[in-house]
Amino acid sequence: MTVKLVYFAWVRERIGRQEEDLDLPASVVTVRDLLAHLTTLGEEYENALQFPNVIRVAINQEHAEHDEPIAGAREIGIFPPMTGG
Repeated sequence: MTVKLVYFAWVRERIGRQEEDLDLPASVVTVRDLLAHLTTLGEEYENALQFPNVIRVAINQEHAEHDEPIAGAREIGIFPPMTGG
């Protein structure tokens, strides 16, 4: 499955790119699987995603929990926790 990944804020800065199209292996089924897979792609990914529990994800622009499947995703946004005021 090929999916468009979009990175935001310090995740984007640490990975060094805003977005990319990535071919995912069949073993990547959930958001959690995706985050684990990305950490294997290089030091920059490992650094950006070293604390996966704080990373937020949106599938097709809708918030997704880490145990949710990514099947059918056209776009997956990956971003750090947000604060408001």
